[in-house]
Order: sequence, then structure tokens, then C-alpha cells
Amino acid sequence: MDNNKIMIVGTGNVGASIAFAILEQRTAVNEIILTDIIAKDAEGEAMDLVDALAVAPSYVKIKSGTYKDAKDCDVVVITAGAPQKPGETRLQLLKKNVNILKGMVEQIMDSGFDGIFLVVTNPMDVLTYFTLKFSGLPTERVIGSGTVLDSARLRQRTASYLKVNPKSVHAYQVGEHGDSEVTLWSLADVGGQKIEELLGPDVRDGISDFVRNEAYEIINRKGATYYGIATCVVQILNSILNDEMRVLSVSSYDGFSGTCFGWPSVVGREGVLRRLDLKISEQEGIKLQKSINVLKNAQNKIKF
Repeated sequence: MDNNKIMIVGTGNVGASIAFAILEQRTAVNEIILTDIIAKDAEGEAMDLVDALAVAPSYVKIKSGTYKDAKDCDVVVITAGAPQKPGETRLQLLKKNVNILKGMVEQIMDSGFDGIFLVVTNPMDVLTYFTLKFSGLPTERVIGSGTVLDSARLRQRTASYLKVNPKSVHAYQVGEHGDSEVTLWSLADVGGQKIEELLGPDVRDGISDFVRNEAYEIINRKGATYYGIATCVVQILNSILNDEMRVLSVSSYDGFSGTCFGWPSVVGREGVLRRLDLKISEQEGIKLQKSINVLKNAQNKIKF
């Protein structure tokens, strides 16, 4: 399918921000279907976004709909899920969201959907794995937003120390989108210069800690993060719909570990074309294995 039509499942802060970010850029998206368990919310968001079309830089068809509308969509973006309640463990949240996800994915597949899933809901890596299981789609067509946002934060913070544009910094966070994620400093560079030679270990450790914890800092101040992830999701959508073959640290299935985690991968019209074969340091490899183990343990606790 080349309709360049997408569905956004969940019209909370993240889903609505993704739709708005698409509207405010020139993208390949021709049509957006918004759907939510609270149908009125999806309708209201669609109405509000339509109001912006007369002055927005691009024209996109926008409407609310149901899972049946996924039939001819190229990409379904999943942002829906239960938020973590006070006193609730991450595992309890995971069990709840996996059950919600199962119902969503099954209904979307029943529509005849044959496109790409892009999973944003947390815990994103594990939910990407279960989307793959529930959908039965080829591994390259089930993608999580991975550590694309974390890598953006890494570049932004590193660039502020080096006084360069963050787009000139090549560096990646990998592994879990969460507390165990790993910075690949051994491969990070700016204009061909190794960042390990430009910044000392204490500064690099400080940057890594900042990147790992910034989401908590934002949530403590405003309750949620959504502008950063929305912009990153649009970047992933552009790479898919334009067949840009960009290297992005999306989350996808790793056959060796049997998990999904963020890793630099070539993203195009068919989804994840390949995960790059990178030579990382021994210490980074040990940290990455620990991160994979965190995901594996969470995965294995969910039984169907």
C-alpha cells in the first residue's frame, strides 16, 4: 500500500502531539485516522486539528475512526495504554497494558491491516515484542520508537558541551528505552572526531546520566513528556513513508536475544531493513547484555 495513510491509536498527550507535529511539518502523510477508547476524545482532537488546516504548512486529511479503518493504512502508531498509578509496579502496569494491546492488535489485524506497526506506549520495547507476537507480521514490520528520543537527547546535551549543532553529533543510546539504556561512546563522533577524545569520562558519565533521567525530570515538572517523542515519531514515519533508509535507533526484534530493543537500524518503506553490525567496546557489550536481560525478564513474566 502506498496511501500514505496512518492511524494513531490513543489520543492522549502523545497521540495528539504526534498528529499536531505531522500537521506542522511537510511530511509524506496524506491522511490521519485518530482512534481512542473514548471515541469523543478522538473526535474532539480531530475537530481541533482540522481547524488548523487553513493555516498549517501542509494539507492532511484528518478524521476520527475505528480499528476497521486500519484496513488500508500504511502505518498504525500505538500510543494507547494505561498510565502508571501511584503504588502500582511497572510489572503490574506491563500486564495491564499487554492485555489492552492484545485486544487492540487483534482488532486491527481483523480489519485486514497489512502495514507497519509503530509502538510508542511504554514499556515500549516489551510491548513491541508482544505486538509482533499478537500480529503475526514479519519482524521488519513491527517497530518500536526505541531509543530515538534518548539518542536525540544525547546529541543535544553533547552538542551543548562541544558548542556545535546537535545534527552534527553522531551518537546513540541503545538497549531498553528506560533505566538500563546504554550510551555507545566508543562510536560517538562529531565531524569525524571521536567524542571520547573531546570530552573527559566524568563529563561523558554526566551526559549519560542526564539522558537516562531527563524523562523523570520532565514528568516531575509537567506530568508527562510528549513534544520530544512526537517529533521523533514523525522522523520515523518520514523515513518509512519516504523510503529514506535513515539509520535510527528504533526498537525491533533481535533474533539472537529473542527481544526487541533500540539499536541503530536502516528504516525504509518495508520497515526495518537491517540492524547494523557494530563493533562496540567490551564494557558497552556487558551493559547492553544487562539491559537485554531486564527486557527478557519482564517478557518472561507475561504468560498467555
